[in-house]
Amino acid sequence: MAFVIITLKIMPESPDINLERLKGKISNKIKDFGGKPGRSELQEVAFGLKALNITFSMNEAKGSTDDLEEDISNIDGVQSVGVTSVSRALG
Repeated sequence: MAFVIITLKIMPESPDINLERLKGKISNKIKDFGGKPGRSELQEVAFGLKALNITFSMNEAKGSTDDLEEDISNIDGVQSVGVTSVSRALG
């Protein structure tokens, strides 16, 4: 069985969004989707705006992350969600 390691880039609607609270909500969505949240980091964008990059793993049999991305994009304070990295891990 193979797993995939995926990184999502989440853009908040404004610099005023509490990214720690947002990270908690996103981690819960990832768990509900069947993934295992891992590393997260903030990325400076511009004018005080920071993107939230979250890496997680999931069974590749689950398929696409489209439903997860849609669920995350519906969280208050999220402007956009995109997959920035996908890699396969055997184990």
